[in-house]
Amino acid sequence: MPSIIHSLLDTDLYKFTMMQAVLHQFPSAQVEYKFKCRTPNTPLAPYIDEIRDEIRRLCRLCFTDDELAYMRSLRFIKSDFVDFLGLFKLNEKYIAVEPLADGEIDIRVRGPWLHTIMFEIPVLAIVSEVWFRNTATGLDLGEGRRRLRAKLDSLQATGLAHLKIADYGTRRRFSRAWQRELLQTLKDRLGTDADGKLTGTSNVLFAKELGLRPMGTMAHEYLQACQALGPRLRDTQVFAFEKWAQEYRGDLGIALSDVYGMNAFLRDFDMYFCKLFDGARHDSGDPFNWGERMIEHYAANRCDPRTKLLIFSDGLTIPRCIELFKRFHGRIQVAFGVGTNLTNDLGPPALSIVMKMIQCNGQPVAKISDTPGKTMVEDKGYLAYLRQVFDLPPPAAS
Repeated sequence: MPSIIHSLLDTDLYKFTMMQAVLHQFPSAQVEYKFKCRTPNTPLAPYIDEIRDEIRRLCRLCFTDDELAYMRSLRFIKSDFVDFLGLFKLNEKYIAVEPLADGEIDIRVRGPWLHTIMFEIPVLAIVSEVWFRNTATGLDLGEGRRRLRAKLDSLQATGLAHLKIADYGTRRRFSRAWQRELLQTLKDRLGTDADGKLTGTSNVLFAKELGLRPMGTMAHEYLQACQALGPRLRDTQVFAFEKWAQEYRGDLGIALSDVYGMNAFLRDFDMYFCKLFDGARHDSGDPFNWGERMIEHYAANRCDPRTKLLIFSDGLTIPRCIELFKRFHGRIQVAFGVGTNLTNDLGPPALSIVMKMIQCNGQPVAKISDTPGKTMVEDKGYLAYLRQVFDLPPPAAS
């Protein structure tokens, strides 16, 4: 059977942008990641040998000269980082996949951050595709194509000329082949020029192969790791943003806003960061309330909101993109990263799977999401301490 992952470029761009920052800023950091399937009653254990075999194949891959040349062509990627990628391979000794008594699986990644950061996206894509090739055998892609056409029709309705989307769906895709097909369809139907509606994809391989713009900046793990790497926990968000600015000097200027909740983000995202960063990304909590608060915050910090960009990326559907566009267009720039609803909407329900950093340098790390259920931490005492440090209310009783 062909390998699910054929190239180390088959991952999200922000893995490379964070990895470059790790190489230059935190090369000795040690981390641990943990896999979690949030979809109840998902027995992955029967397929554990397939998953292990795919991971083994993944660990044999290295970057080709052509791929390295492509990475070198990206304006924000530095020459020494490409040289490092030329020597890079994922090492199987850093990852363990074990069955659990309830039929689920445990996946742990432990080792140097610089050498483990690239596991997350391909491993999640492997788990998702192994699940569906075993549980959705013989699935007719016609239903997925019909649903995709309906989404594209709605995007091309009157009054939506400036609504633009990007694909953010690699980690939970139905299959690699389906993601490539839908991206080609999106490109053909929506266009990618100045008047087009497809701004790009987070997947670096498909960006290279299809002539699309690769998209991404930072993920939660970057700000989480800074809890252990910065000088003081209360200042960890400021430390993370300053280190990012030091690495990219104003490029890749989209700040992630929901690692410690919106109130803590706005306290730290002062006038300096408002002016330095191009915008912010929403990934949990009510997006309409978030957008209104960001507009108010920019205005209060002497920034014209119309010069800033809000990127929405939390479980988006096309109807939700349209709602958000109608609310905010003309008041602030908006963009939309649509994930699973594009890459895994063919009939069978997609798996809600994640792989999150839970330790850095032997210390627990966590995010406190604005959406209940997204917080992931093993040390509950540390989570309570984090809430106290950032003056956050206790979680609502379930």
